Amino acid sequence: MGSIDINTSSSGNGSTHKRDRLTGLPGAQEARDWLDYAGGAGFVHAMLVGLHRFRSVNLAYGKTGGDLALAEIARRIADFAREELGRDVLVARIGGGEFLVASSGTLSRERWQWLAEALVRTVGRAMPMYGDVLHLVPRVAMLRGQPGEGGADLLDRLDQALDALQQQAGRRIIWADGSHRARGRSAARLEADLIGAMTRDEIGLVFQPQYHVANGQLAGVEALARWDHPQLGRIGADTLFAIAERGDHVAQLSRHIARRALGCAAQWQPLLALSLNVTAEDLADDQFAADFRAILVQTGYPAAQLTLEVTEHALVADFARSAEALGELAALGVRIALDDFGTGYANFHTLKALPLDTLKLDASMVRDVDHDPRDRAILKAIVAMGRALGLKLVAEGIEREAQLAVLTDEGCDTFQGFLRSGPVSAEAIIALVR
Repeated sequence: MGSIDINTSSSGNGSTHKRDRLTGLPGAQEARDWLDYAGGAGFVHAMLVGLHRFRSVNLAYGKTGGDLALAEIARRIADFAREELGRDVLVARIGGGEFLVASSGTLSRERWQWLAEALVRTVGRAMPMYGDVLHLVPRVAMLRGQPGEGGADLLDRLDQALDALQQQAGRRIIWADGSHRARGRSAARLEADLIGAMTRDEIGLVFQPQYHVANGQLAGVEALARWDHPQLGRIGADTLFAIAERGDHVAQLSRHIARRALGCAAQWQPLLALSLNVTAEDLADDQFAADFRAILVQTGYPAAQLTLEVTEHALVADFARSAEALGELAALGVRIALDDFGTGYANFHTLKALPLDTLKLDASMVRDVDHDPRDRAILKAIVAMGRALGLKLVAEGIEREAQLAVLTDEGCDTFQGFLRSGPVSAEAIIALVR
């Protein structure tokens, strides 16, 4: 499992503290320095995520199993933070099973609370562990630091609140300042907002371009959902689905996003390959394959141009049903990609049982391939395995030319990342196609 990195350049303090060995995240001292700097410049929002009774994981699966779980949780938190808050956010491992997420951006109290609830959902997704399925339900303490408040004081307040929360059965989040949940839109009101936004076609899309490694030409795009809420601001996919899950609207939201993305892509000339993410809730739905077949017919987008990306964690709940649903769509010509490859516990049974066309390497798997011989050796082995199985290789998170040079040498097919482009609008994609 590769290390995890997240941009902390917005602190501007030039800190060179050692990163956490297990996760690759900043440690407690770097977090305090970042908070000192950010707090001196204005308000900072922070949340401390704690894994309740994590020692039981070590007892059940040994230290190796516990380390695997912690590294996976760190990756989930870092990915969530990038998706919802952008690149200039701090994610750090404070110690043990505690992680800090902090932002100096302009955020309402209500949005910070909803982000915490969505993060609980993300961290709590099923995790395969040595043939078992592990569910870790985190607790989160939140606060809005005051200007000039030191990082040590801020972390102390969060830690005390998290300790108190651990003693309260059933409660998942708490404000460290002792106040109640943010007033404003209730959960029911926000769910109603979401239903209205779908009805009015207000759920937006951005597209992450993907490029051929060999010649740098545009190969396709990955569609990503965004909701610009009039009060809460931009809401990313994880929070969107957390809101939808509360009201049992996941299937409706998923189909809405698919219908809009395919309908948009069907208008592009020439047509581009399109990738869509599939959730665990999608795969658990008996109507998933049939509904998706109907959407393809309705939008006129060719099945052979579509790739559905599924993570191993989305398969855990019912692997047999998931494989069957994906098989039905593959029979129509839809391509299936195993997303975040290298971060989970995929074995040869997974690769054999699913109708896979593509392995999508997580950014952590390629982040250091240009200067770490071991990471390059792992990449070489994955590429060789993919070739033997007839699978395409897509690399995420490419940010340096040196990384791309390694992908070229090793024979990866496609890449995406800020080296060429972050997520952009449909209009920007049309301009790229022309």
